[in-house]
Amino acid sequence: MESRPKKKRANLRDVAKAAGVSVATVSRVLNSPKAVSVETRLRVKEVIDMLHFVPSAAARAINSGRTRVIGALVPTLDNAIFSRFLAALEKHLAMHGLSLVVATTSNDPEVETEKARGLVDIGVEALIVSGITHSPEFDKLIEQTRLPVIATSYFEENYHLPTVGYDNASASRIALDFLLASGHQKIAVVHGPVKNNDRTQARLSGLKAAKLAHSLQMFETDISIQGGSTAIQNLLRTKTTFTAILCFSDVLAMGVLFELQRQQINVPEEVSLIGIDDLPSSPYTFPAITTVHLPVARMGEVAAKSIVRWLDSQTVPDPYLLPAELIVRHSTRKLA
Repeated sequence: MESRPKKKRANLRDVAKAAGVSVATVSRVLNSPKAVSVETRLRVKEVIDMLHFVPSAAARAINSGRTRVIGALVPTLDNAIFSRFLAALEKHLAMHGLSLVVATTSNDPEVETEKARGLVDIGVEALIVSGITHSPEFDKLIEQTRLPVIATSYFEENYHLPTVGYDNASASRIALDFLLASGHQKIAVVHGPVKNNDRTQARLSGLKAAKLAHSLQMFETDISIQGGSTAIQNLLRTKTTFTAILCFSDVLAMGVLFELQRQQINVPEEVSLIGIDDLPSSPYTFPAITTVHLPVARMGEVAAKSIVRWLDSQTVPDPYLLPAELIVRHSTRKLA
Protein backbone atom coordinates (compact mmCIF):
# COMPACT_ATOMS: atom_id res chain seq x y z
CA MET A 1 0.00 0.00 0.00
CA GLU A 2 1.42 3.34 -1.04
CA SER A 3 1.98 5.71 1.91
CA ARG A 4 0.52 9.17 1.69
CA PRO A 5 3.13 11.95 1.65
CA LYS A 6 3.24 14.14 4.73
CA LYS A 7 1.89 17.63 4.28
CA LYS A 8 4.51 20.31 4.55
CA ARG A 9 3.98 22.80 7.35
CA ALA A 10 3.00 26.19 5.94
CA ASN A 11 5.50 28.99 6.40
CA LEU A 12 5.43 32.78 6.16
CA ARG A 13 6.10 32.77 2.43
CA ASP A 14 3.20 30.37 1.79
CA VAL A 15 0.84 32.73 3.60
CA ALA A 16 2.15 35.77 1.73
CA LYS A 17 1.79 34.06 -1.67
CA ALA A 18 -1.78 32.84 -0.98
CA ALA A 19 -2.85 36.23 0.34
CA GLY A 20 -1.19 38.18 -2.47
CA VAL A 21 0.90 40.30 -0.13
CA SER A 22 4.56 40.54 0.85
CA VAL A 23 6.22 38.56 3.62
CA ALA A 24 6.77 41.83 5.47
CA THR A 25 3.02 42.50 5.40
CA VAL A 26 2.27 39.09 6.92
CA SER A 27 4.88 39.78 9.59
CA ARG A 28 3.23 43.11 10.40
CA VAL A 29 -0.19 41.43 10.66
CA LEU A 30 1.28 39.04 13.23
CA ASN A 31 3.36 41.51 15.21
CA SER A 32 1.89 44.98 14.61
CA PRO A 33 -1.65 44.45 13.26
CA LYS A 34 -2.65 48.12 13.67
CA ALA A 35 -0.04 49.04 11.07
CA VAL A 36 -2.01 47.13 8.39
CA SER A 37 -5.37 48.08 6.87
CA VAL A 38 -8.41 46.18 8.12
CA GLU A 39 -9.07 44.69 4.68
CA THR A 40 -5.52 43.33 4.31
CA ARG A 41 -5.46 42.12 7.89
CA LEU A 42 -8.66 40.12 7.44
CA ARG A 43 -7.44 38.61 4.17
CA VAL A 44 -4.14 37.51 5.71
CA LYS A 45 -5.86 36.05 8.78
CA GLU A 46 -8.24 34.13 6.54
CA VAL A 47 -5.29 32.58 4.70
CA ILE A 48 -3.55 31.82 8.02
CA ASP A 49 -6.62 29.87 9.17
CA MET A 50 -6.96 28.11 5.81
CA LEU A 51 -3.31 26.98 5.76
CA HIS A 52 -3.26 26.17 9.51
CA PHE A 53 -0.21 28.39 9.81
CA VAL A 54 1.43 28.61 13.25
CA PRO A 55 4.27 31.15 13.65
CA SER A 56 7.50 29.55 14.86
CA ALA A 57 9.47 30.80 17.84
CA ALA A 58 12.53 31.15 15.61
CA ALA A 59 10.67 33.44 13.25
CA ARG A 60 9.38 35.55 16.11
CA ALA A 61 12.91 35.80 17.49
CA ILE A 62 14.21 37.08 14.15
CA ASN A 63 11.50 39.74 14.02
CA SER A 64 11.62 40.82 17.65
CA GLY A 65 15.24 40.17 18.57
CA ARG A 66 14.06 38.09 21.55
CA THR A 67 13.61 34.36 22.10
CA ARG A 68 11.72 34.86 25.39
CA VAL A 69 13.36 31.67 26.67
CA ILE A 70 15.01 31.37 30.10
CA GLY A 71 17.40 28.54 31.01
CA ALA A 72 17.61 26.85 34.41
CA LEU A 73 20.48 24.63 35.56
CA VAL A 74 19.70 22.38 38.55
CA PRO A 75 21.60 19.43 40.06
CA THR A 76 18.78 16.93 39.52
CA LEU A 77 15.09 16.51 38.80
CA ASP A 78 14.95 13.50 41.13
CA ASN A 79 14.25 15.68 44.15
CA ALA A 80 10.96 17.30 45.17
CA ILE A 81 12.77 20.47 46.24
CA PHE A 82 13.93 21.24 42.71
CA SER A 83 10.62 20.12 41.23
CA ARG A 84 8.69 22.57 43.42
CA PHE A 85 11.16 25.35 42.69
CA LEU A 86 10.98 24.80 38.93
CA ALA A 87 7.17 24.60 38.96
CA ALA A 88 6.93 28.00 40.69
CA LEU A 89 9.64 29.46 38.45
CA GLU A 90 7.92 28.34 35.26
CA LYS A 91 4.51 29.53 36.46
CA HIS A 92 5.71 33.07 37.15
CA LEU A 93 7.86 33.29 34.01
CA ALA A 94 4.83 32.25 31.93
CA MET A 95 2.85 35.14 33.41
CA HIS A 96 5.27 37.40 31.56
CA GLY A 97 5.30 35.44 28.31
CA LEU A 98 8.60 33.68 29.00
CA SER A 99 9.33 29.97 28.50
CA LEU A 100 11.62 27.80 30.63
CA VAL A 101 14.19 25.24 29.45
CA VAL A 102 15.74 23.04 32.15
CA ALA A 103 19.05 21.14 32.17
CA THR A 104 20.56 19.00 34.95
CA THR A 105 24.18 19.13 36.12
CA SER A 106 24.62 16.29 38.67
CA ASN A 107 26.46 18.88 40.80
CA ASP A 108 29.37 18.70 38.35
CA PRO A 109 30.79 22.16 37.44
CA GLU A 110 32.14 20.89 34.11
CA VAL A 111 28.78 19.43 33.14
CA GLU A 112 27.13 22.67 34.22
CA THR A 113 29.41 24.67 31.92
CA GLU A 114 28.66 22.44 28.93
CA LYS A 115 24.93 22.55 29.60
CA ALA A 116 25.14 26.34 29.95
CA ARG A 117 26.85 26.57 26.55
CA GLY A 118 24.07 24.49 25.05
CA LEU A 119 21.43 26.81 26.50
CA VAL A 120 23.31 29.85 25.22
CA ASP A 121 23.43 28.23 21.77
CA ILE A 122 19.63 27.93 21.63
CA GLY A 123 19.34 31.60 22.53
CA VAL A 124 18.27 31.77 26.18
CA GLU A 125 17.96 35.34 27.42
CA ALA A 126 19.02 34.56 30.98
CA LEU A 127 20.15 31.71 33.24
CA ILE A 128 19.11 30.58 36.70
CA VAL A 129 21.62 28.36 38.51
CA SER A 130 21.88 26.55 41.86
CA GLY A 131 24.38 27.71 44.45
CA ILE A 132 27.47 29.88 44.12
CA THR A 133 30.14 27.30 43.24
CA HIS A 134 30.84 27.35 39.51
CA SER A 135 33.81 26.63 37.29
CA PRO A 136 36.08 29.41 35.95
CA GLU A 137 34.91 28.41 32.45
CA PHE A 138 31.30 29.03 33.48
CA ASP A 139 32.15 32.47 34.86
CA LYS A 140 34.09 33.25 31.67
CA LEU A 141 31.08 32.24 29.54
CA ILE A 142 28.80 34.53 31.50
CA GLU A 143 31.29 37.38 31.26
CA GLN A 144 31.61 36.91 27.49
CA THR A 145 27.88 36.68 26.81
CA ARG A 146 26.90 39.28 29.43
CA LEU A 147 23.91 37.09 30.13
CA PRO A 148 21.75 37.89 33.19
CA VAL A 149 22.32 35.10 35.74
CA ILE A 150 20.72 34.57 39.14
CA ALA A 151 22.07 32.08 41.69
CA THR A 152 19.43 30.37 43.82
CA SER A 153 19.22 28.14 46.93
CA TYR A 154 21.95 30.25 48.53
CA PHE A 155 22.02 33.77 49.93
CA GLU A 156 25.32 35.61 49.67
CA GLU A 157 25.18 39.38 49.72
CA ASN A 158 28.67 39.91 48.28
CA TYR A 159 28.65 37.29 45.52
CA HIS A 160 29.33 38.64 42.02
CA LEU A 161 25.95 37.34 40.79
CA PRO A 162 22.62 38.25 42.40
CA THR A 163 21.48 35.53 44.82
CA VAL A 164 17.95 34.50 45.74
CA GLY A 165 17.90 31.96 48.53
CA TYR A 166 18.27 31.19 52.19
CA ASP A 167 21.02 31.20 54.78
CA ASN A 168 21.95 27.51 54.72
CA ALA A 169 24.19 27.81 57.77
CA SER A 170 21.32 29.34 59.72
CA ALA A 171 18.92 26.58 58.60
CA SER A 172 21.07 23.80 60.04
CA ARG A 173 21.75 25.82 63.19
CA ILE A 174 17.99 26.29 63.74
CA ALA A 175 17.59 22.50 63.66
CA LEU A 176 20.56 21.86 65.95
CA ASP A 177 19.58 24.54 68.47
CA PHE A 178 16.09 23.03 68.70
CA LEU A 179 17.55 19.60 69.52
CA LEU A 180 19.95 21.07 72.08
CA ALA A 181 17.13 23.03 73.70
CA SER A 182 15.16 19.79 73.89
CA GLY A 183 17.93 18.24 75.98
CA HIS A 184 19.71 16.22 73.30
CA GLN A 185 23.50 16.03 73.52
CA LYS A 186 24.24 12.84 71.61
CA ILE A 187 23.32 13.83 68.06
CA ALA A 188 24.08 12.20 64.72
CA VAL A 189 24.14 14.31 61.54
CA VAL A 190 23.25 12.80 58.16
CA HIS A 191 24.11 14.92 55.12
CA GLY A 192 24.60 14.64 51.37
CA PRO A 193 27.90 14.73 49.44
CA VAL A 194 30.12 17.69 50.28
CA LYS A 195 32.06 17.84 46.99
CA ASN A 196 30.87 20.65 44.70
CA ASN A 197 27.88 21.33 46.97
CA ASP A 198 28.17 24.70 48.67
CA ARG A 199 24.73 24.31 50.26
CA THR A 200 25.84 21.24 52.20
CA GLN A 201 29.15 22.90 53.05
CA ALA A 202 27.32 25.95 54.42
CA ARG A 203 25.00 23.78 56.52
CA LEU A 204 28.00 22.00 57.99
CA SER A 205 29.63 25.33 58.79
CA GLY A 206 26.48 26.33 60.65
CA LEU A 207 27.08 23.50 63.11
CA LYS A 208 30.77 24.07 63.74
CA ALA A 209 30.40 27.01 66.10
CA ALA A 210 27.59 25.39 68.09
CA LYS A 211 27.74 24.03 71.60
CA LEU A 212 28.81 20.35 71.58
CA ALA A 213 29.73 20.63 67.89
CA HIS A 214 32.85 18.56 68.56
CA SER A 215 30.72 15.61 69.69
CA LEU A 216 28.40 15.48 66.66
CA GLN A 217 28.66 12.25 64.64
CA MET A 218 28.74 13.01 60.90
CA PHE A 219 27.56 10.62 58.18
CA GLU A 220 27.83 11.50 54.49
CA THR A 221 25.57 9.68 52.05
CA ASP A 222 23.62 10.07 48.80
CA ILE A 223 20.66 12.44 49.00
CA SER A 224 17.96 9.80 48.67
CA ILE A 225 15.74 7.61 50.80
CA GLN A 226 18.21 4.78 50.24
CA GLY A 227 21.02 7.10 51.31
CA GLY A 228 19.26 7.88 54.58
CA SER A 229 18.68 4.18 55.20
CA THR A 230 22.34 3.36 54.51
CA ALA A 231 23.51 6.10 56.87
CA ILE A 232 21.52 4.60 59.74
CA GLN A 233 22.87 1.14 59.02
CA ASN A 234 26.39 2.60 59.24
CA LEU A 235 25.51 4.51 62.39
CA LEU A 236 24.18 1.42 64.12
CA ARG A 237 27.35 -0.50 63.25
CA THR A 238 29.41 2.02 65.24
CA LYS A 239 27.64 0.88 68.43
CA THR A 240 27.59 4.50 69.63
CA THR A 241 24.73 5.98 71.62
CA PHE A 242 22.56 8.72 70.13
CA THR A 243 19.25 10.31 71.11
CA ALA A 244 18.63 12.45 68.03
CA ILE A 245 19.38 12.54 64.31
CA LEU A 246 19.65 15.76 62.29
CA CYS A 247 19.24 15.30 58.52
CA PHE A 248 20.19 18.00 56.02
CA SER A 249 17.13 17.19 53.90
CA ASP A 250 13.70 15.67 54.45
CA VAL A 251 14.48 13.06 51.78
CA LEU A 252 17.29 11.79 53.99
CA ALA A 253 15.06 12.07 57.06
CA MET A 254 12.49 9.78 55.42
CA GLY A 255 15.14 7.18 54.65
CA VAL A 256 16.36 7.42 58.23
CA LEU A 257 12.82 7.09 59.58
CA PHE A 258 12.02 4.03 57.47
CA GLU A 259 15.26 2.29 58.47
CA LEU A 260 14.76 3.06 62.17
CA GLN A 261 11.29 1.57 61.94
CA ARG A 262 12.69 -1.49 60.15
CA GLN A 263 15.21 -1.85 62.99
CA GLN A 264 12.31 -1.54 65.48
CA ILE A 265 13.67 1.71 66.93
CA ASN A 266 10.78 3.99 67.85
CA VAL A 267 10.64 7.63 66.76
CA PRO A 268 10.48 9.83 68.82
CA GLU A 269 10.31 7.62 71.96
CA GLU A 270 13.86 6.30 71.49
CA VAL A 271 15.30 8.67 68.89
CA SER A 272 14.23 12.17 67.83
CA LEU A 273 14.46 13.03 64.13
CA ILE A 274 14.57 16.41 62.39
CA GLY A 275 15.04 17.36 58.73
CA ILE A 276 15.53 20.45 56.60
CA ASP A 277 13.38 21.44 53.58
CA ASP A 278 9.78 20.65 54.59
CA LEU A 279 8.69 18.47 51.70
CA PRO A 280 4.94 18.20 50.98
CA SER A 281 5.05 14.58 52.18
CA SER A 282 6.76 15.35 55.51
CA PRO A 283 3.53 16.09 57.45
CA TYR A 284 2.12 12.72 56.33
CA THR A 285 4.83 10.30 57.43
CA PHE A 286 4.29 8.46 60.70
CA PRO A 287 5.29 10.16 62.82
CA ALA A 288 5.18 13.47 60.94
CA ILE A 289 8.69 14.87 60.50
CA THR A 290 9.84 17.94 62.41
CA THR A 291 11.77 20.09 59.96
CA VAL A 292 13.10 23.52 58.99
CA HIS A 293 10.88 24.97 56.28
CA LEU A 294 12.70 26.44 53.28
CA PRO A 295 10.37 28.49 51.02
CA VAL A 296 11.40 26.96 47.67
CA ALA A 297 8.17 27.92 45.87
CA ARG A 298 8.66 31.51 46.99
CA MET A 299 12.25 31.27 45.76
CA GLY A 300 10.97 30.32 42.29
CA GLU A 301 8.59 33.27 42.28
CA VAL A 302 11.23 35.79 43.40
CA ALA A 303 13.80 34.44 40.91
CA ALA A 304 11.29 34.77 38.07
CA LYS A 305 10.32 38.33 39.00
CA SER A 306 14.00 39.29 39.38
CA ILE A 307 14.85 37.97 35.91
CA VAL A 308 11.84 39.70 34.33
CA ARG A 309 12.80 43.01 35.96
CA TRP A 310 16.42 42.59 34.87
CA LEU A 311 15.45 41.92 31.25
CA ASP A 312 12.88 44.71 31.11
CA SER A 313 14.86 47.47 32.84
CA GLN A 314 18.48 46.27 32.49
CA THR A 315 18.73 46.67 36.26
CA VAL A 316 20.68 44.04 38.20
CA PRO A 317 18.47 42.86 41.10
CA ASP A 318 19.57 43.02 44.72
CA PRO A 319 20.28 39.80 46.65
CA TYR A 320 17.13 38.39 48.26
CA LEU A 321 17.13 36.50 51.58
CA LEU A 322 14.32 34.03 52.20
CA PRO A 323 13.55 33.13 55.84
CA ALA A 324 13.89 29.61 57.24
CA GLU A 325 11.29 28.53 59.80
CA LEU A 326 11.18 25.69 62.33
CA ILE A 327 8.14 23.42 61.92
CA VAL A 328 7.65 21.21 64.99
CA ARG A 329 5.77 17.98 64.37
CA HIS A 330 5.78 14.55 66.02
CA SER A 331 9.19 13.08 65.21
CA THR A 332 10.97 14.92 68.06
CA ARG A 333 10.49 15.05 71.82
CA LYS A 334 12.11 16.71 74.83
CA LEU A 335 14.26 14.55 77.03
CA ALA A 336 13.11 14.31 80.64
